[in-house]
Amino acid sequence: MLHPGVFTFVDWRLCVPGDGIPKESCPFINSAATDVEKSQQYDSKSMALFEEEMDTSPMVSSLLSTLANYSNLPTGSKEHEEAENNEEGARPSKKPLGTLMGVYLPCIQNIFGVILFLRMTWMVGIGGVFGSFIIVFMCCSTTMLTAISMSAIATNGVVPAGGSYYMISRSLGPEFGGAVGICFYLGTTFAGAMYILGCIEILLIYIIPQAIALLNNMRVYGTIVLSFMALVVFVGVKYVNKLALVFLACVILSILAVYAGIIKTAIEPPVFPVCILGNRTLLSKSYDVCAKIVELDNETVTTKLWRSFCDSESLNATCDEYFNNNDVTEIQGIPGVTSGILAENLFGNYLEKGMFLEKRGLASNVDPDSPVSNTNRYVLADITSFFTLLVGIYFPSVTGIMAGSNRSGDLRDAQKSIPIGTIAAITTTSTVYMSCVVLFGACIEGVVLRDKFGEGVNGNLVIGTLAWPSPWVIVFGSFFSTCGAGLQSLTGAPRLLQAIARDGIIPFLRVFGHGKANGEPTWALLLTASICEIGIIIASLDSVAPILSMFFLMCYMFVNLACALQTLLRTPNWRPRFKFYHWALSFLGMSLCLSLMFICSWYYAIVAMGIATCIYKYIEFYRAEKEWGDGIRGISLSAARFALMRLEEGPPHTKNWRPQILVLVSVDAEQNVEQPRLLSLTSQLKAGRGLTIVGTSVQGTFLNNYTETQKLMETEKVKGFSQVVISSNLRDGTSHLVQSGGLGGLKHNTVMVSWPHNWKQPEFHQQFRNFIEVVRETTIASLALLVPKNISSYPSNGERFTEGYIDVWWIVHDGGMLMLLPFLLRQHKVWRKCKMRIFTVAQMDDNSIQMKKDLLIFLYHLRIDAAVEVVEMKLEIDSCFLFLQIQSITDSSRGSIRRKNKPTLQPQHSKEEGGSPADKPDDKVNLNQIDVRRMHTAMRLNEVITKKSKEAKLVLLNMPGPPKNRVGDENYMEFLEVLTEGLNRVLLVRGGGREVITIYS
Repeated sequence: MLHPGVFTFVDWRLCVPGDGIPKESCPFINSAATDVEKSQQYDSKSMALFEEEMDTSPMVSSLLSTLANYSNLPTGSKEHEEAENNEEGARPSKKPLGTLMGVYLPCIQNIFGVILFLRMTWMVGIGGVFGSFIIVFMCCSTTMLTAISMSAIATNGVVPAGGSYYMISRSLGPEFGGAVGICFYLGTTFAGAMYILGCIEILLIYIIPQAIALLNNMRVYGTIVLSFMALVVFVGVKYVNKLALVFLACVILSILAVYAGIIKTAIEPPVFPVCILGNRTLLSKSYDVCAKIVELDNETVTTKLWRSFCDSESLNATCDEYFNNNDVTEIQGIPGVTSGILAENLFGNYLEKGMFLEKRGLASNVDPDSPVSNTNRYVLADITSFFTLLVGIYFPSVTGIMAGSNRSGDLRDAQKSIPIGTIAAITTTSTVYMSCVVLFGACIEGVVLRDKFGEGVNGNLVIGTLAWPSPWVIVFGSFFSTCGAGLQSLTGAPRLLQAIARDGIIPFLRVFGHGKANGEPTWALLLTASICEIGIIIASLDSVAPILSMFFLMCYMFVNLACALQTLLRTPNWRPRFKFYHWALSFLGMSLCLSLMFICSWYYAIVAMGIATCIYKYIEFYRAEKEWGDGIRGISLSAARFALMRLEEGPPHTKNWRPQILVLVSVDAEQNVEQPRLLSLTSQLKAGRGLTIVGTSVQGTFLNNYTETQKLMETEKVKGFSQVVISSNLRDGTSHLVQSGGLGGLKHNTVMVSWPHNWKQPEFHQQFRNFIEVVRETTIASLALLVPKNISSYPSNGERFTEGYIDVWWIVHDGGMLMLLPFLLRQHKVWRKCKMRIFTVAQMDDNSIQMKKDLLIFLYHLRIDAAVEVVEMKLEIDSCFLFLQIQSITDSSRGSIRRKNKPTLQPQHSKEEGGSPADKPDDKVNLNQIDVRRMHTAMRLNEVITKKSKEAKLVLLNMPGPPKNRVGDENYMEFLEVLTEGLNRVLLVRGGGREVITIYS
């Protein structure tokens, strides 16, 4: 039965190679059907009603057949193994894995590791049973919550190669996926270094301690082991997989040996004596008998311990003062589970580097004034310990929970096996860890627990002293388990890097997507070994463990984030088979991960976040062309909807007003913008960070021009939105843009349209009439209007003005648009060096001196720096001048007034005004007088503006309102032409009827 949550349907087309649909977006893997095959599929079908749809949509029967035969590509190193098997000959196909072998045991193998055998007892001794239990509980809770989130994501579809990287990238997008994928890769790589260092530590300290004298032994031996493991992975990966069960058996047998030894301590505790001088633990190699002197044949003889602290074997020798003042005591290193030692080990005992390991409860006679000597005879703390250090060292022991999800292609029922197997494995390992904390504290003496390298118990591995039947079971078991874990890390990390490289989201990593003919990631293996060598050079397991903790915690944090977002956004495709999840649990897991990162090491956390941020910005900068339906886009949609609903609550306050511009452009036959400098001017005004819509009207029908509009929207790279309206005529299309542009409260409040420069030519008459209609519509809609004249002379974004002026001619108050626009322009690098000047016109009855003072005060309150000048202008017109102007306007080249005398155009008032020409016989005379006065004003203003602002880089002035009667349109254009004559760059501004600038904060 096909479950709706298993596959993601992106398109109802058959996905054939080369059609541009990515594999992860296509439910049809082997569906490259030819046209002949398709026709055969549809032959003899009685579905004539759907014949046309059959060309692009599959029949339900063929769809179900394709989905039933779907098989995901195996992950991990399975490809290499199958390739080699094919070379050797045909082999029987392997059966799919169940929950036990496919998920549970791989997770157990990856979770149990070197920390359990080498650092667990030390952590209990330093942090105490209470502190260690808190650390284990926090870390195990984090992985359990992450496993719940991961189970939900993994059961929401098929998880191919890449495991956690695939889940995060497809849930949070390529930027987050790439950043977290690289962090997870680095974590896995440093985990390999940690396992190798653990392997070398076991080899040099517990198996062949004679090699300890070699200079830089950890680095030398570590590099040798790393080279050998890399060679094994390169040559024969299938042997690593086959040996995995052997390594797992070593781990399980070692843990069983520990539990058997704990049970035995209740019956017969093992004999591991520890020698204490005063309350200080002595090195086992510094004595043969735990006594200062012994009786031998009725003779008192000094021991090796005496000779270690005294200058001779004689009883009268001069000895160390602390040695003289304190007695030697021999205690049992493992008193047993029934001894009651648990009470002594409940609380922590954190040490500074070089401090003595001291037994609690024993007296110590120390002279505070005497210098400390013979420190090489005692067991000393090798590092300074504190709670957060223990967290960073321990956390790698709970990683490895992704092993099951990485094998989803090999599972019989991944939707069932991944949640059950992963959660069962975490429950098992968490139980083992928590019980070990309590049992170690109940069985082992505190000074032995704090003895990291077993220097006080004859150099034995401390956990080995507890094992039954012999400590060597733990030594060899842990050695082989660390070798196997190191090989697994060197096998998995290159394939993770290869999956990231093949996705193509990080360009400089593409070379690591290539490999051998069978797909083996050769170059990725080389890089992994090189990074792993960095961890080997550090040469300290305690220093490497917090590094990989950071990367794993970051990966787990984003797994939880991905699940929480998908749940909260209620994406229609979010239908996981695993139902026992909740967004609150995911957020709790994410919070725990983030907290543990800073608890472990705040500076490592900052470095890890810095690396992830750099990768995120790199992918974002190169704009990875991937669309995976990620949750971040869902967040954007939800946030946009919420913000739009908030904007609808009321009009914006004057302080929040910013120009949200609808730029009306025209396109040529090739769909290219005819006035590209309009877009340049728009971007220069974007200091207000408002909305920008670039709109155009295309003449034609929607069915024929739809693809052309899509092409225009893709090619115009403007930071804003493109909107195209296809209409039977350009006038209606432009009107629709002005009326319906934007959405809700995010609508334009300003319209920018270019001046129709060829309006006087008869073939362009319709163009200027459309322009005036735009002016009328913006006035009615209370929208501001910007009309740049001579737009081709405006500067591009690459030009710079080193000096000059932006002149504002403030004639009528327009709500402050004339003040605001120069301020916004001067924020841009093109206009930054220009100074601002404001001119205003005083009439006969105005006090020009007082006007200037008031304007300066107004500008001061507006926080705008500008020079101010008041221009006095007389506008009387004598009768002779009136006659000349009438003759000029009624010239045959203009024809506007003459045409008004024609009977057909006689009415010069709208029908709404009522009446007829007969009712108003003086209309023509009044109209001529009004037009002449307007022309005279335009000419006088032009004379003054030209005189004052001839050299200005830009002139802004008020745009007069359009005529109420359409018969005066041509005169209106003539007025504006005369007003701006002789000026290079002019920006006509018409306010929207509201205040856009305020003196208040």
